[in-house]
Amino acid sequence: MKMKEQTKKQTIIFLAVAYLLPFILGIFMGFGYSKGASLSIFPNAQMYYPAAGVMLAALITRKGDALLPRRFFIGFILLTAALVVAAIGSVLSSSTIWAIMSQWLMIGGSLVLWILYFIEGSARRKAYGMKGGKWKLTFLMSLLFLALYILRLAVSYGISGQIGYFADIFKNPTAWIVMATFIPSFYLSFSAFFGEEYGWRYYLQPLLQKKFGMRKGVILLGLIWGFWHLPLNFFYYTSPSMGIISVASQLITCVTLGVFFAYAYMKTNNIWVVVIAHYLNNNMALVATGTFSAEVISNQTITWNDVVFLLIVNSLLFLGFLASKVFRDRKNRIPTMDERADAAAAEAANSVQ
Repeated sequence: MKMKEQTKKQTIIFLAVAYLLPFILGIFMGFGYSKGASLSIFPNAQMYYPAAGVMLAALITRKGDALLPRRFFIGFILLTAALVVAAIGSVLSSSTIWAIMSQWLMIGGSLVLWILYFIEGSARRKAYGMKGGKWKLTFLMSLLFLALYILRLAVSYGISGQIGYFADIFKNPTAWIVMATFIPSFYLSFSAFFGEEYGWRYYLQPLLQKKFGMRKGVILLGLIWGFWHLPLNFFYYTSPSMGIISVASQLITCVTLGVFFAYAYMKTNNIWVVVIAHYLNNNMALVATGTFSAEVISNQTITWNDVVFLLIVNSLLFLGFLASKVFRDRKNRIPTMDERADAAAAEAANSVQ
């Protein structure tokens, strides 16, 4: 199969799973919303679709590659399929068993995937962009993102005249207890955040930057990533009547955060830096409001003033990274999946000779 045809086929498979599937499941979300069912499984399941799309594409188009981490990929796809079943089941049946099942699937699945991850070996992980590296820089990038997140939070509370409430959040021992649980919790739930970042950053970012340029490719990725949330914007994060405002807010968030994520990924060439940053972004929301509840992300009330404020603050904090050196030279582009895998195969062949 010629490279161009192979990439085209991969992208079609990826988009069918990563992008089309959420909108198909959105029909079930709309049905569940109309009958007042809990939709909490859907956002968790949706996080797995991008990586599942990449992995299915690789299994189909690169099945002859000896370095393909088949066990990890198949395990991840099976976990994704199980979560899809749980999500659909949760709106067709009022039983709470589906929510309990989904939590155990995510925890148990993550533990099994860690085992498969290490069984695959260093060479396979490296060939398909799963092996880490530059850990000191990765740690610093994670801390930088956390600092920017807290700064954004402080500015938000400060402008709204609630800086005292912001200070009270971090005076509360519960906040520190919750944040202390982030480390062990990461290992029990990493698969969801890996699910998004392996699709968006590992697979799609290099393709878009290769075709549209270092900066335009990342902005386009942010828009794609933002619209991907659309079913959640209308039926989970807010109500259908507030869906358009939620979509606008989502696009701003994904474009601006996407710039920083792209920057961190290109600086480290380590997919785990964005997996960690994404994990911190989602879980710090539990702390940000002082409620310490995962329910804080659902049924939100958003106004156009909030959207304008988000645009200003996020742009100031994150868009400046587009001016960094890594975006100026195409040589800094992360290799595409095929480029990385083919280079690893060539390296393995040369080492045998």
